Amino acid sequence: MLIDWFTVGAQVLNFLILVWLLRHFLYKPILNAIDAREKRIAAELADADAKRTAAQKEHQEFQDKNKAFDEQRGALLAKATDEAKAERERILGEARKDADAMRTKQENALRTDQERLGGEITRVAGEEVLGIARKALADLATVSLEERVGEVFTRRLREMDGKAKEALGSAIRGSSEPALVRSAFDLPADQRAAIQNALNETFSSDVRVRFETARDLVCGIEMTANGQKVAWSIADYLSSLDKKVGALLEGPPVPAAGVPPNPNSANAPTPEPGPSAKAA
Repeated sequence: MLIDWFTVGAQVLNFLILVWLLRHFLYKPILNAIDAREKRIAAELADADAKRTAAQKEHQEFQDKNKAFDEQRGALLAKATDEAKAERERILGEARKDADAMRTKQENALRTDQERLGGEITRVAGEEVLGIARKALADLATVSLEERVGEVFTRRLREMDGKAKEALGSAIRGSSEPALVRSAFDLPADQRAAIQNALNETFSSDVRVRFETARDLVCGIEMTANGQKVAWSIADYLSSLDKKVGALLEGPPVPAAGVPPNPNSANAPTPEPGPSAKAA
C-alpha cells in the first residue's frame, strides 16, 4: 500500500490548525473563565471570611459592651440604693430632730406656762394672805403688818448665830458701799431708825445703810452687803403653796384605793415652812 504523504501532511496541518483554533478560541476562554471564576470565588470567600471575622469581632464587642453595661448598671443600682438609703436616713434624722425640737419647744412652752401660772397663783395668794394678815393684825393688835415685819427683821438681826453674824460683819466692814436694805413696802422713819439701831448694836459700829423699796419681796425685808444677805419674807410661807401648785400642774399619779401615799415621794405633802432668817 502506497502512503500519500501529501494527504498525511495535509491532515497533520489540519490537525495542528484545529488544535490552534481550539486552544485559541475554546480552551483559552474556558480557562480564562475558570480562572476568573476561581478568583471571584476566592474573593467572595475572602470577603466572607472578612465579614465573618468582622461579625465575630462585633459580636465579641457587643458581649463586652453588654457585660460592661451590666456591671455599670449594677454599680449604678448599688449607688442609687445607697444614696436612697442615706437620703432616707437623713430625712428620718431631720424629722426626728424636728420632732425633738417641737417636743422640747412644747415642753418649754408648757413649763413656762406652768411657771407663769404658778407665779400668778403665788402672787394672788400672797396678795390675799397679805390682805388677810393686815386685816387680822389691825383688828386684833392694832399693829400694821409692815410694822410687825420690821420688828421680826430687827429681832432676826439680833438673834443671828455667831457664824452668820461674823460673815455678815466681815462683809459690811469689807465693802466700800453702804449695806442695802430692801423692803416690799416703804419703811417709815421710825422703822428705818429701829433697823439702823439694831445693826449698830449687833455689829458694835456705825453701819452705813441705804434703804430701797422692792415689791418682788412679797412682804419681806432683806439686807445685802458684799455678797452676804440676811432676810425675812412671807414668801417662805408661799413656797409650800408653790410646790403644791407645781405638783398639781404636773399631774401626780393617783394612788390606789387603800394605799397611803409614800412620805418620801416628791408628791407627798410637805410641812408648812415658817419664817426664817437667811445668811448666804
